[in-house]
Amino acid sequence: MSLLHSFLFGVYPYIAATVFLLGSLIRFEREQYTWKSDSSQLLYHGRLRLGSILFHVGILGLFLGHLVGLLTPVAFWDALGISHGFKQQVAMVAGGVMGTLCLIGLVILLQRRLAHARLAAVTTRGDKLLLAWLLITLLLGLSTIAVSAEHLDGHVMVQLMAWAQHVTTFRGDASSYIVDIPLVYKAHLFMGLTLFLIFPFTRLVHVWSGLASVTYLGRAWQLVRPR
Repeated sequence: MSLLHSFLFGVYPYIAATVFLLGSLIRFEREQYTWKSDSSQLLYHGRLRLGSILFHVGILGLFLGHLVGLLTPVAFWDALGISHGFKQQVAMVAGGVMGTLCLIGLVILLQRRLAHARLAAVTTRGDKLLLAWLLITLLLGLSTIAVSAEHLDGHVMVQLMAWAQHVTTFRGDASSYIVDIPLVYKAHLFMGLTLFLIFPFTRLVHVWSGLASVTYLGRAWQLVRPR
């Protein structure tokens, strides 16, 4: 196991997580006027609804799927009698559906933003980097489906689960579990981890506000009385 591999998949996840959390907190504390999604609807609303809905449904599905799929202990699935192979096939189908929705939405948003002169004029280099990074990460993720189809016994999926669970429980041997997995998985992991690293410096910070809005469900009704 090389030092680079050990760093990327044993140390880098903690660097990305630290920057993700502390960077978001510092930005919220010091630059609240930049805490927004920078909606382009006022400049041009064409195809925004379709692209935005497909992208957000897809990416939320992928996020929840990764969260549940990687962090649920293997023993839990074994106790339910769900084989590793079956779980992998479900993950391939669900990931393929959500990934395709996300890809279609992202392509629509990319084409809309870059092809329209007014939108292109207000698109920053940071926006372009973020969109390109999301696109590459998504394409790599979808590419893993074809590779997974070559080994349906689920052993690579179990390796990835062991890696994720060892990282989240702060065990130092996490990187050893994915030494021999195909390169496309490692590339996807690196791109995904780096998304967390660049998160505080992009418009993605509005995700925090979306999560916080759930608290409104438990608030009391606002009473408006006429004079």
